[in-house]
Amino acid sequence: MKRRSFLSAGITTAAALPFLATAQTPLAEYQPRDWSGATPLRYPDPDVIALDPRFQRYILFNTPIQRHYSGSFWAEGPAWNGVGRYLVWSDIPNNRQLRWIEDDGRVTEFRNPAGNSNGNTFDHQGRQISCEHGGRRVLRYNNDGSETVIADSFDGKALNSPNDAVVAADNSIWFTDPPYGIRGDYEGNRAESELPNAVYRVDGNNGRITKVTDEISAPNGLCFSPDQSKLYVADTGQGREIKVWDADGASLRNGRRHAQLTFPGTDTVTSADGIRCDVDGNIWAGARPGVQIISPEGDAIGVIRLPEVCANVCFGGAKRNRLFMTASQSLYSVYVGVRGAGIA
Repeated sequence: MKRRSFLSAGITTAAALPFLATAQTPLAEYQPRDWSGATPLRYPDPDVIALDPRFQRYILFNTPIQRHYSGSFWAEGPAWNGVGRYLVWSDIPNNRQLRWIEDDGRVTEFRNPAGNSNGNTFDHQGRQISCEHGGRRVLRYNNDGSETVIADSFDGKALNSPNDAVVAADNSIWFTDPPYGIRGDYEGNRAESELPNAVYRVDGNNGRITKVTDEISAPNGLCFSPDQSKLYVADTGQGREIKVWDADGASLRNGRRHAQLTFPGTDTVTSADGIRCDVDGNIWAGARPGVQIISPEGDAIGVIRLPEVCANVCFGGAKRNRLFMTASQSLYSVYVGVRGAGIA
């Protein structure tokens, strides 16, 4: 056997090991690890786990989960800026945004104060959009340094606390509005709710705000399918599920359950928080015990196990095949065998 063929066969065999080694139910107990990088890690990373053979193609044999930063109180809302080659995310209780810079791995304080921002994204013009708990609004940071309020009310009533946002191909902005930021003073400002929990759309041309659905207990993370024919929304309320609607331009129809997640190997129901879709239609969700990957059919097929509760994820890097994960106090990433859908 030629050396190249031998190495290829070895890598293919090793790549299958996570599935073979973790097929038992429940998952093997998590083993603490040295996140400093000083202790070598044997490949493949033991915490990138296939629950189903369909996830094997997304596991890269020779790459580790890395922790880039620790020091947030509640890390949320990662978004990748391709031009600046940096990741921005929110530290909600500390009322600031942080930035990880790809070229040298530095972390800087990006904005302070930041309106107790939660979810972030970028539009097709490279402008950052942030969902603010403190201001109960969706804000855009313009390229000239000015700010534009995208939404802060509906039908004359204040929004609750915008949570996460996504930008569609037609430049419309879709965002969720649960009550988490107004339930206390830790991640926002205590206040009474004036509107039902809902999902909204802001027209990219005229700025008109429409409510697209309130048929969900507590809408949280959201993302479109690769062709934007479906909108997925995580329900962290009574439903504790990922719902899906058929997206028909500016409206939604046929809302239904897409998946209800459990802690792998058990019947214990767990919720998805932030979600993003890849180009194959899989959903990558912040959900115990870290990140769960859900197939287009609604099956949990893989897990990225983390030592902290993961709130949100996004794809980034030069080829958009690096998954960034904001988890409690820390920022993590891992390269995967697929690219993210959408722009941020």
